[in-house]
Amino acid sequence: MVFEINTSIYEKLPRSFYERADVVEIAKDLLGKLLVTETEGVLTIGKIVETEAYCGRGDKACHANEKRTPRTEVMYGPAGCAYVYLCYGIHHLFNVVTNVEGQADAVLIRALEPVYGTEAMRERRNHTKAKLASGPGTLSQAMGIKTNLTGVSLTGESIWITKDSNENAFEILADTRIGVEYAEEDALKPWRFVIAGNTFVSKPVKNKSPANHTGLS
Repeated sequence: MVFEINTSIYEKLPRSFYERADVVEIAKDLLGKLLVTETEGVLTIGKIVETEAYCGRGDKACHANEKRTPRTEVMYGPAGCAYVYLCYGIHHLFNVVTNVEGQADAVLIRALEPVYGTEAMRERRNHTKAKLASGPGTLSQAMGIKTNLTGVSLTGESIWITKDSNENAFEILADTRIGVEYAEEDALKPWRFVIAGNTFVSKPVKNKSPANHTGLS
């Protein structure tokens, strides 16, 4: 049965949410929020269940660490914009730019729990039997996110993040980020966060302890 959803009940996160200085805290705070896209009139919604924090200074895993390039220029811009880059020439990975201009922090959205528009997600994912949005590349495919959205404001009408009116309390677990072995000691930072017990995360955490890390230090 198809039903309509009233998006007006969901409050978009203001730019001030993204402008905060601690990207680690923002990565945790994004858990449980809803990512919404509207592409060619098709609305899709997913609950954010996994994130990774990246700091533009002193984090070798971050694209913008000590280097400013045409690809990373958007990361140096205003907070609350999308940073979407192509990985291996195939996967479109969606990040949220945070902090004030010039700092180049970002949060990678790694997994979603589908909420609305699942049939459109299945079509975009070629009706795969795998989880629709578990992994940064697959979630972008399911949500219709591509690199043409880089620089787009998350307070606009094509892609945005909202509070979940049905959000309940949950436990957050922390682990090391995925695929950043090249970052040497920074690969050990516990900056991947998941909702404990959620079956839509891209990869189970090795560390089962709660995420009590409070910042960048």
